[in-house]
Amino acid sequence: MEEEALRFAEMIENAERITVLTGAGMSTESGIPDFRSAGGIWTEDLSRMEAMSRDYYERYPKLFWPKFKELFQMKMTGTYQPNDGHLYLADLEKSGKDVKVFTQNIDGLHLKAGSRHVYELHGSIQTAACPKCGARYGLDHILQEEVPRCHRVNGKGRECGFILKTDVVLFGDAVQHFDTLFEALNESDLLLVIGTSLEVAPVRFVPEEAHLIPGLKKAMINLDETPYDHLFDIVIHQKIAEFVRKLNR
Repeated sequence: MEEEALRFAEMIENAERITVLTGAGMSTESGIPDFRSAGGIWTEDLSRMEAMSRDYYERYPKLFWPKFKELFQMKMTGTYQPNDGHLYLADLEKSGKDVKVFTQNIDGLHLKAGSRHVYELHGSIQTAACPKCGARYGLDHILQEEVPRCHRVNGKGRECGFILKTDVVLFGDAVQHFDTLFEALNESDLLLVIGTSLEVAPVRFVPEEAHLIPGLKKAMINLDETPYDHLFDIVIHQKIAEFVRKLNR
């Protein structure tokens, strides 16, 4: 095992409470495309960002859903599986460590891998809700109709019929669970950042805040350099699944 892998393994061994922050690079090895890198979904066509906004959904809900389904079609098929990186984090929790995973991803693969304490900062593609009556629906219902509607029946026997809103955090929505993330950081021995460029607010503020917490160790696994590499105790420029396989040799 290489020196950096040995140092990382020792850091993990000595940590009991681990806060994990993951981004798109966590899931690319499962075949899910990135958003902001070269050739990513937003990079290829910036007009898609406008269509994926809360404002666009509220003004044109019937137009929103076909665009949303086209853009995220591959993620909504449910065919993607957790990679060795997802499974590694789930195994850390099974080994008895307190592992909280905060993810920018909407694919649900951390939950699918078996991690129990997962906080989806940008929501989930797997579910949607009715803004009018609050009824909730899963992926099967979302995929049944081009424009999914609420079919809850009220006490008078009338169907709600309102167009659902995805649980994905749209542009203009607030990021979820961020207060919980900072609470977890203050109680942790280790911050582990995986597969994120740390370019997008408010996630990009996490390394600087973590740097102010006495005794908190910080490790980064990301294929490319970030502006915050210097704030980490160990930085590994490699794909997460490849690195995990190196750890297991």
